[in-house]
Amino acid sequence: MTKIINLQLYRNIALEERIFGPWKRRFGETYHLRTRLSDLSDNVLYFLAQPGETSSVAYYELIMGILDFGAAAKFYSLTNENKMAVVDSHLFLADQVRFETMWRLKWIKDFEARKFGLIELVQDVENIRATCRENPPELAKSNPDYHEYTRLTHGDKEVFIRQMLQKALEAFKKRL
Repeated sequence: MTKIINLQLYRNIALEERIFGPWKRRFGETYHLRTRLSDLSDNVLYFLAQPGETSSVAYYELIMGILDFGAAAKFYSLTNENKMAVVDSHLFLADQVRFETMWRLKWIKDFEARKFGLIELVQDVENIRATCRENPPELAKSNPDYHEYTRLTHGDKEVFIRQMLQKALEAFKKRL
């Protein structure tokens, strides 16, 4: 009897390993091609929300896997153009991860990036970033600072929310 091999399944498994293999080893969790911010555990989200080199390496692992640039350790040997692509994606993803922490705390309403998978967020970063700029996160009415927030201009509202990020990380850490 002939054995039928599902090539698409094999390709997807190989792709998942290339993209998420480093994260599976780092975090001990399983991810798939449609993984979204909302699928990340609180511990992983908190780790990624931290500023600094340790979280940067994790972002580089993911982004370089998605863009097929090799292992994160090869970042410094990339062309300047590819380095900029990785850094741009990293900065965008880090913002979205931090908004996800604020969303889980119920500090903000839904935000645009939640509807996209991690792979989409990297592959289509320019278009999604533009969409996110047009529709920035809004403070939830239940937030104690909501009254002050409503008196601000559109641009100042976004700055106001970004200034809350450190407090959000501290509050999120207490949840763990």
